[in-house]
Amino acid sequence: MILSKTCIYGIQAAIYVAAESEGNYVSISVVAEKLHLSFHFLTKVLQQFTSAGLMTSYRGPKGGIALGRESKDITLYDMIASIDGTELFTECMLGLPGCGHAEPCPAHDHWVEVRQKFTLIAKNLTLQQLAKNATKLNVRLSDSSSVMSAIDFAATERRKR
Repeated sequence: MILSKTCIYGIQAAIYVAAESEGNYVSISVVAEKLHLSFHFLTKVLQQFTSAGLMTSYRGPKGGIALGRESKDITLYDMIASIDGTELFTECMLGLPGCGHAEPCPAHDHWVEVRQKFTLIAKNLTLQQLAKNATKLNVRLSDSSSVMSAIDFAATERRKR
C-alpha cells in the first residue's frame, strides 16, 4: 500500500463530507460511524486537514467538520501532502539516499514512471470528482461488508441490461 492507513481514512472522510455536506458541518461522530472508524482516531486525522486549511471545524451541538475550500479546489495531492507529506512524490521507492538517474537504485527506472503518473493523477483528481464518483457509483468508503462495493454494483448493473 502506497498511502498510510491514516491518509486513506482521511481521504475517505473527506469524500464522505464532500458528498454529504453541501457546505454544512457534518458531525465527526456520524462520519466515524458511517466509515466504521474510531471517533478519537478520526478526530486526530481530521485535525491534520484543518491545519492544512482543507477543512474547518466547529465545536458544539451543531458543530462538526466542513470543507475549508470548495471541493473542486482540493486535490488528492493536497490531501496526501497534508497527512503523509510529499516524499512519496519525490523520493526513492526503496528509501535510498541519492537515488536518481546518475546513481539509480534497482527499482529506479520502474518507480520513476509510476511516481510521475501517480503525481499527475493526484494533482488533477479533485475531491469534487471523487465525491461525485462515490455518489454516482454507490462506492463503499469503508471495509464494511454490508455496503455494496463498486465492483458488485457494476456487476449488478450489467445483469440488469
